[in-house]
This record gives sequence, C-alpha cells and structure tokens, in this order.
Amino acid sequence: MRIYKAKDYVDMSRKAANIVSAQVIMKPNCVLGLATGSSPVGTYKQLIEWYKKGDLDFSKITTVNLDEYKGLSPDNDQSYRYFMDQNLLDHINIEKSHTYVPDGMDADSEHACKEYDKIISMVGGIDMQLLGIGGNGHIGFNEPGVAFEKETHCVDLTESTIKANARFFASMDEVPKQAYTMGIKNIMAAKKILLVATGSAKADALYKSLYGPITPNVPASILQLHSDVTVVADEEALSIIREKGLL
Repeated sequence: MRIYKAKDYVDMSRKAANIVSAQVIMKPNCVLGLATGSSPVGTYKQLIEWYKKGDLDFSKITTVNLDEYKGLSPDNDQSYRYFMDQNLLDHINIEKSHTYVPDGMDADSEHACKEYDKIISMVGGIDMQLLGIGGNGHIGFNEPGVAFEKETHCVDLTESTIKANARFFASMDEVPKQAYTMGIKNIMAAKKILLVATGSAKADALYKSLYGPITPNVPASILQLHSDVTVVADEEALSIIREKGLL
C-alpha cells in the first residue's frame, strides 16, 4: 500500500488525477471504476483540463460506476448517471455507450444486480477503481455491517444517509430509500485501487481502514488485503495516522 500526502483538496485532486492519467496513457483501452460524491470531483475537473489541453485521450476507455439510487432515472439531477455526465463524461471524448452505471429504473433488484455483474465481467474487469471513503469507513454503498457483501446488491439506505440526502429533494418522500452498489468482491477484483480522502471528518475512518482490524464494521479495512492500493489524502485526513507515528 502506497500513501501519498497532499497539502489540501486541490493538491490531492491533482495527485489523484496524475495517477488516473498515467493509467489511461499506459493502457488507452483500460476499464476505469468511478465513484461519485465530493471527494473525486476535483480529480475529474483536473482530468477534463488535461483532456482539453490534448494530453489525454478517452476514446477507447470504458467506465463502470460503483453505485446508483434505485428508482431514479438517468436524467434525474440527483442520479449518479447525471452526476457522472455533469462532472466528467460530457466533457471528454468517451463513447457514452462504453460508460456504465447500475440501472436505477430496474425495479427487479435481483435482475438489476445480476445484469451489472455481467457488465463488469463483459468489459473484462476493472483495471483501476477510484474510491472515496465515508466517515464510517463505507466504500460505495457498502455500509458497516455483520458481513462483507460480495457482488452487486441492493442496499437499504440508513436513516442518516436518507436525512443527509433530504436537502437535495423537494420532500423526504422523494429521497431514495435504496441503492444498487458493487459489492466488496467486485471492488477487490480490480487490478488497482486508488482511494482518495480529504478533511478531518475522514481521519478516523482512514486510520481504522488502513491500520485497524479487518472487519465488516469498517468496510474499507478489506483494502488491506489488496495487493495494489494507492491512497492519496490531505494532511487533515492523515492527521490521526500521523499522530500515531505511522507515517
């Protein structure tokens, strides 16, 4: 496991984008696993900037996203498909037919999850998976629990997640209560993993994930078992690790 320290969010985003762009240059037809949320947005902005300068070519790249809300259409401005289009895919020369997100409009959870696992297999697996980390150590929508979920599955969103998302919707009734997410097995099958984290709110989760016991109570702790993990985090996110003299 390699840990790169960044000064702040901008520096972290730039360093992470450097790692992704190296993957794209080394393997122009690679499969990138992508994440949503605030953590990777700066990385995507940097990749767009380098593409516009002519430094990157995404024409042969395939992308697969970690998760999607169940019940939201791709054109809903709170869907993860919409997020990816707005923050990256609409601004680079990628074939839209080569970009995959779980089908939130498939009401049959078992079918939707099996189909997504088939897609991941069909594209040949993931070369590099980009991950953020939740304050409780979650990756994707794999929340702390009693077991590691293996493959793509439907999750009931926690009360705290539903409340946190309520600000984006007109009413609580509109907030999705479930989501489709890649499982731990899908994530761990990626050849390389790039984890990004910023801010003191992530410090405890990052410490427990990288140096604590491997347990489903801290889903990201499973990454300790992966052979090729790169972590890019800012000083605040690394504060507890540094205090304990581990860095």
